[in-house]
Amino acid sequence: MNNITLMMIKPDGVENGHIGNILEKATSSGFKIKALKLTQLTQQDAEHFYSVHKERPFYIELVAFMTRGPIVAAILEKENAVSDFRTLIGATNPKEAADGTIRKLYATSMGENAVHGSDSDENAAIEAAFHFAKRERF
Repeated sequence: MNNITLMMIKPDGVENGHIGNILEKATSSGFKIKALKLTQLTQQDAEHFYSVHKERPFYIELVAFMTRGPIVAAILEKENAVSDFRTLIGATNPKEAADGTIRKLYATSMGENAVHGSDSDENAAIEAAFHFAKRERF
């Protein structure tokens, strides 16, 4: 799959009832949903997924946050998917996010920022494989 990104609606986005709004924002921005599921990360899943941040001071808090409730994982497809989705979600800190971005609309803090998007084409492929078997992709 080329031109994909992984989106995760984080536990705060799910808890606050923003699944439909975030999916609509993505699809109305030209993204096609190629895989979608409601799931919950285990401690081991979250530690593995975020292992790149293991030495950072926020790692333990991040793992706890990402395992506290269900998430929505999705593979989105579009030309320039990674960069276009990063623009759509906005800055990590919702106070710095541009008007109309997902984080400006639905995030409550830098730590609880509603949504994850892959940061590179390589990571998009790795993250998509983490969440979805080939038979779950369309």
